[in-house]
Amino acid sequence: MTQAAPITIDIVSDVMCPWCYIGHKRLEKAMAEAGDVPVEIRWRPFQLDPTLPREGRDRRQYLEEKFGGSQGAKEAYDRVREAGTAEDIAFAFEKIAVSPNTLDAHRVIRWAATAGDGVQNRLARRLFEIYFEEGGNVGDHGVLIGAAREAGMDAALVETLLATDADRDAVEQEIMTAQQMGVRGVPCFVLEGRYAVMGAQDPSVLVEAIRAVSTAKAAGKLDAPISA
Repeated sequence: MTQAAPITIDIVSDVMCPWCYIGHKRLEKAMAEAGDVPVEIRWRPFQLDPTLPREGRDRRQYLEEKFGGSQGAKEAYDRVREAGTAEDIAFAFEKIAVSPNTLDAHRVIRWAATAGDGVQNRLARRLFEIYFEEGGNVGDHGVLIGAAREAGMDAALVETLLATDADRDAVEQEIMTAQQMGVRGVPCFVLEGRYAVMGAQDPSVLVEAIRAVSTAKAAGKLDAPISA
């Protein structure tokens, strides 16, 4: 029997996207089910709304404008709550005061990739928790520094870097590259840089994709990588 080949999964995501939180939970279930396949997770940036000011906007007003009124916003998020409950996510949308610009959050997630094994994944998960379950503003530097510390990063270094424009251009370029690859919504899971699974899919879909890509890699039959 051919041994399972390890694979990488790039999660193209935005920390203000509730379906990305749901999608991550479902991916974790899929990875547990396909436990014989070693998987390395890497988080990639995307912004659902890059036009938001650095300080963010009042969430109630923002959602009512986006969904055509309070009733439209409620109906849109009732479905999200239901899906979240199935994944043990206690969405608390009523606690969220600010719809944030997430560029700085993506900068910190980028730095977490070199901060140690598992740190980036812990940070991304913690930012989802802070925003969706605690109502925290993930565009606020103090919140980001605290989350970085909890995830195991050097908080003093993060504070220093956030005060500059370090990696701002790099994050924006990554987002542009994702768009050029055809990513128009998130989450998007890119396996081995070649195969994209769009949306917060059922774990069974992800399990199938993980096993198929691992098997193809082990057999030396992967297609050419996705390119812009």
